[in-house]
Amino acid sequence: MASIKPGKETSQDFAADLASLRDDVAKLNSSLSEFIRTHSATSTNTVFEAADNAPQKISDTANKAHVPVAGATTDVETTIEHKPMVAALIAMVAGMLVGLLSRGRK
Repeated sequence: MASIKPGKETSQDFAADLASLRDDVAKLNSSLSEFIRTHSATSTNTVFEAADNAPQKISDTANKAHVPVAGATTDVETTIEHKPMVAALIAMVAGMLVGLLSRGRK
């Protein structure tokens, strides 16, 4: 069975425990602050690096996309030169479809 301590000794134990708890909370606060400071700096550097690299990546992607588009444009131009009637018919049908789709329904 637990022994009963006098009131003064119990309050001293309580005060010591409370002081120890305050020290532990202060250490935890310090550790947490350092952790947040370290990780926020790392995250900030990562975001800035990504933002710095974004224009170059966009430029590279645009250059890569330009080659197939240029090839397709040349193919379309060649087809139009060789078959102008088919090209005119396709343009007419496309124009009619756009006109029908852009009209309001009544």
